[in-house]
Amino acid sequence: MTWLITGGAGYIGSHVVRAMTGAGERAVVYDDLSTGRADRVPADVPLVTGSTLDRPLLSRTIAEHGVTGVVHLAAKKQVGESVELPLHYYRENVEGLRGLLDAVVAGDVRSFVFSSSAAVYGSPDVDLVTEETPTLPINPYGETKLTGEWLVRAAGRAYGVATANLRYFNVAGAAAPELADTGVFNLIPMVFEKLTAGRAPLVFGADYPTPDGTCVRDYIHVSDIARAHVAAARHLSAAGGDAGDLTLNIGRGEGVSVREMMDLIAEVTGHAVEPLVTDRRPGDPPRVVASADRVAATLGWKAQYGVRAMIESAWSGWTPRN
Repeated sequence: MTWLITGGAGYIGSHVVRAMTGAGERAVVYDDLSTGRADRVPADVPLVTGSTLDRPLLSRTIAEHGVTGVVHLAAKKQVGESVELPLHYYRENVEGLRGLLDAVVAGDVRSFVFSSSAAVYGSPDVDLVTEETPTLPINPYGETKLTGEWLVRAAGRAYGVATANLRYFNVAGAAAPELADTGVFNLIPMVFEKLTAGRAPLVFGADYPTPDGTCVRDYIHVSDIARAHVAAARHLSAAGGDAGDLTLNIGRGEGVSVREMMDLIAEVTGHAVEPLVTDRRPGDPPRVVASADRVAATLGWKAQYGVRAMIESAWSGWTPRN
């Protein structure tokens, strides 16, 4: 098969591309390069520069490269920004997906993997989040991901496309230094930036109903995320019309608090700076930890890396900002 990977020049997308090609699948990257980098795309993988809002270009790309499956990662993903710019997020994440699915159906593409998010659950009041936990997103980003799931599922059922919605939890780490997360919107790079500048990292709220008062999250290595995409893609292509639609959590099933994560980051990096506690951020739930039982049973997938490996691999590719 030939897989079109939207957002394939981004942090997660570039890992998915390497995992797919490493598993013997053909890949084509489609990315607007707004946050992605062309140098993350392997030289032997075609790169088409464009927006998912460009319906004609999507159709030409599918036709010219003989695309038979799509892995859709391209999206805006900053929670705070989504609160400030909800129309922009709905346009990019929902309208972009609708146009892509339109091109998929017109191009007779039969498999579609959608990168969703644990943000669809909002602030769940459970120890472990299963796929049956109510989806009650608390910010526009999460809303666009849940709307995307509905759209993918409906289109798949209506037009005979096998689909999978993968709900990521907190992604971290790097498979290689050159693929490291270069943004400062996720916890680990945010802490790296502060520590290497000799400043105290920020803890957004220490009065949550958790053991140490800080938010608890399920961190998952980006290489494990990439393997999950390969497993989902192969499951859909092998099952064909019998695959139906899947919705799967992608996490480790283990919670780590922000304070615990910062202590381990200080240990790994050798930069010990006492964090500064500040106000809570709007929309941050106290605890979100996955149940990963369904993905293990359905795809035979299980996370391989622990939190220390995530930090060590991220640190190996870290470049301090000027």
